[in-house]
Amino acid sequence: MTDPRWLDATEMAAWRAFLSASHLLERRIEEQLKAAAGLTHPQYEILVRLAEAPGRRMRMTELARGVVVSKSALTYQITQLEKAGLVERTTYPGDERGVLAVLTEAGLSCLERVAPGHLEVVRAFLIDRLSRTELRAMTTAMQKAEAVLRAPADPTTRTNPATSTNPAKPTTQVAPT
Repeated sequence: MTDPRWLDATEMAAWRAFLSASHLLERRIEEQLKAAAGLTHPQYEILVRLAEAPGRRMRMTELARGVVVSKSALTYQITQLEKAGLVERTTYPGDERGVLAVLTEAGLSCLERVAPGHLEVVRAFLIDRLSRTELRAMTTAMQKAEAVLRAPADPTTRTNPATSTNPAKPTTQVAPT
């Protein structure tokens, strides 16, 4: 077993800044969505994905991959959205086992009502704070991370490259939080 590659000061600063900013932004987004429509951020993301899909419908498995949740977590969120009349479930034509999530007219209306406030939060606390160069760098960095995180595990080691190292050395350096 090799020694882990501990984070240096620059790497630790980047890690901590990412954690703080992402948690704080998520909190602001959740507050805005709850106040505006009683939605959670994952529920809002589901409505957006469905609104963008052809026919405002998607297979549940595809939707789960898109919003980066487990099938059971998506089922729970879809159930909540169904109770609110924002989404319906239907079987996939020609495949009785396949289930589609479908955005209702009420769901589309809710999304159209809530989206401007959501956009305002995203702009005020992230997008408008960064230059075009910083936005491009952030996009590139996050796409690299996403590609590694979505990559299948290495069948020879049964590990994913993203989970095979420890990001910070305990006690001798500050550990990531």
